[in-house]
Amino acid sequence: MEEDLIGYFKEQMELPHRDIRSYSPLALAYIGDAVYDLLIRTEIVAKGNCQVNKYHRQVSEIVKAQAQSQLIQSLLDELTEEERDVYHRGRNANSYTKAKNASMGDYHRATGFEALIGYLYLTEQYARITELIRLGREKE
Repeated sequence: MEEDLIGYFKEQMELPHRDIRSYSPLALAYIGDAVYDLLIRTEIVAKGNCQVNKYHRQVSEIVKAQAQSQLIQSLLDELTEEERDVYHRGRNANSYTKAKNASMGDYHRATGFEALIGYLYLTEQYARITELIRLGREKE
């Protein structure tokens, strides 16, 4: 029996329901970054036990801005109109931080991707998150 971990957490923490439209694209990207990172870490750890620094190197290669930029570019034709709108809002958001190890283009596209993941997560579209990540990873 599959348990809804997120629903359980929200219930136990007595978190209020919020209208998804009230979130800024950068807020969506903030949660989307964490969700994507957790899913990729889960995938890498599930492949077998190894040293933590090896996990870190593997995960970093997948979640860095350049890799996310390539992944979302390969997925653009697969997105619904609503998903494309969320991605564009995230990509075009005025961030007050600058890219450390990526071009500004890659950084903005990665922010758009993270906003999309955050949106899908907050709207509880977990199967769609998995589908997009799988599709994008297969196209790499």
